[in-house]
Amino acid sequence: MATDPRYERAAAGNGGGLGNGHRSFEELAVAEDHEGWMSRSRVFLTPIAAPSIMGLFGFMIATLMLGAWQAGWYGGPGTPLIIWPFAMVAGGILQSAAAIASFRARDGVAVAVHTAWGSFWIGWGILELLVATHVMPAIPLGTANPSFAFWFIALTLVTSFGALGALAQNMGVFVTLGTLAAGSALTAAGFYAGSLATQHAGGWLFVVSAAAAWLTAGAMVLEHSFGRTIIPLGKWSARANIPGAKATDPIAYPAGMPGVRVGQ
Repeated sequence: MATDPRYERAAAGNGGGLGNGHRSFEELAVAEDHEGWMSRSRVFLTPIAAPSIMGLFGFMIATLMLGAWQAGWYGGPGTPLIIWPFAMVAGGILQSAAAIASFRARDGVAVAVHTAWGSFWIGWGILELLVATHVMPAIPLGTANPSFAFWFIALTLVTSFGALGALAQNMGVFVTLGTLAAGSALTAAGFYAGSLATQHAGGWLFVVSAAAAWLTAGAMVLEHSFGRTIIPLGKWSARANIPGAKATDPIAYPAGMPGVRVGQ
């Protein structure tokens, strides 16, 4: 009876021959040991695009708008009332959707960060809606508000661990989350003490984080579209950082799956 080469190698490791561990498919089908379970294990792939493409772009849109305002680059006291709907949808809904998709992608860093920041943007949008409907007063920059500061304390704690986890992935995600954690910490300190300068510094770092997110998500888009590295992200694999080289070796038919088109 013909056998799988994997089982032939396993059998060779046990001395070879039916009497020394070389078992037939029928025997492996009912075996309860490790080799039997491995022979019956199957993996069904359901490929999806990187969820952080959606999550990072959504985060970039919201953080760029609010961070630039917090840094004092544009706008006035009424600016949050204009940007909150777009920020809540892009930063809240898109990041929450990316977080759910990240479970399937088995990306723990993306799950942690997108859930935390998606929750923030939805919560911030609701807060601004309450301000717009005159249910509660606005929280102006430069004022002390320890309760609002704790929003950013919690975000700093989650994002810091996300940045550490990102070190195992690539420098693009690490820089995005590292500057984001620092900006959250400064914003928390600014609202806790009522320091406008500290809040402005936090806004600057938010803009830097948004720029890093834009570059990282863009690099992911180009890699997905061209099937090779276009913008290096500082991965641990040296080959993955060479423009034009393949960062991954996907399992796929060269001509594509019958009846399935990748892309638009």
